[in-house]
Amino acid sequence: MIKPALPRQFALDLSRSHQATLENFLPGSDSALLSALRSLVKEWSAPSYKENPSTPENPLNHRWIYWWGEPGSGRSHLLQALVHSAELASLQNYYLASNEPVSWVKLEADLPALLHATRPTVIAVDDVDRLDERLCGALFRIMNMVRESSHLHIFMTGNDAPANLKLREDVRTRLAWGLVFQTQVLGDHEKIQALEQAATERGLVLSPDVLPWLLNRFYRDMPNLMALLDALDAYSLETKRAVTLPLVRELLQGTGHSTT
Repeated sequence: MIKPALPRQFALDLSRSHQATLENFLPGSDSALLSALRSLVKEWSAPSYKENPSTPENPLNHRWIYWWGEPGSGRSHLLQALVHSAELASLQNYYLASNEPVSWVKLEADLPALLHATRPTVIAVDDVDRLDERLCGALFRIMNMVRESSHLHIFMTGNDAPANLKLREDVRTRLAWGLVFQTQVLGDHEKIQALEQAATERGLVLSPDVLPWLLNRFYRDMPNLMALLDALDAYSLETKRAVTLPLVRELLQGTGHSTT
């Protein structure tokens, strides 16, 4: 497969991140997980929930979810979307990753006070399969405190089902204390559907042959495809030309790679 680089003036767009939301996630076969997350976000925004979140009717599997899937299945997108939703609802939130140990230290320092807070707190842990022994220990302590609370929410992602992860057993078993879902990589038809939706949101009209051609000639993962869509949008505006296959080839040939 040819993987051409973009011309220098557009290459920066490949590293530009877009705000992940539940609305711009195409679920494919992940509709059950998306529905569960949307229900939670709706509750976070309800005034009555903000006023009295600590109720005995708030079971663990209502605020504790782990989902796993292959790279490119959207698992991090959904986690980042939840954090964004928590911010919009003015809820305290923490995004934890293996390469950001300071965030873990801050959360553990804040947890005693959060246990007695009157509003929900959202904790998001990405790629638990990448955690080292020290961070596994931190996650173990965090999960135990979440279980003691009625308003701490924790959402975690990984690359495999809990039982198959190469983590200490007491962490693996706790991952499955709440709800567990698997995210699926989109098929080509679903990718085209997502790209068409993104193009429509940008007011970008694509000729019918562009997207199938890109799936065969360009990177097949959605982040790079979405970034290329932005580059095409910018290039189309700059050249005042429609997004047709010749325009796409011209853009991708900027570094001298063949696109035939």
